[in-house]
Amino acid sequence: MTNNSASLDARRKQLLYRANHRGIKEMDILLGGYAAEMLGELGDDALADFEALLDETDRDLLTWFTGEKSAPERVRTTIFHDILERQQARLA
Repeated sequence: MTNNSASLDARRKQLLYRANHRGIKEMDILLGGYAAEMLGELGDDALADFEALLDETDRDLLTWFTGEKSAPERVRTTIFHDILERQQARLA
């Protein structure tokens, strides 16, 4: 294992932990489920977008994912839309 791949694995493990330990159970389920399923497939840019999403507050994320409020432009990344689409498909 190269140093770079070890660093990437550690980064993914940290993101998985952060996604599963949010503070609001709904966000644990939504973000943790996505992380468990998709982190292994994400490249550096997508991981950076996911990290930025995890930096947002749970309350804001909840209102954006439920459609209570429109998400700001900075949040509307491919990752955000992928999570949103997966959630909507589960609820359909």
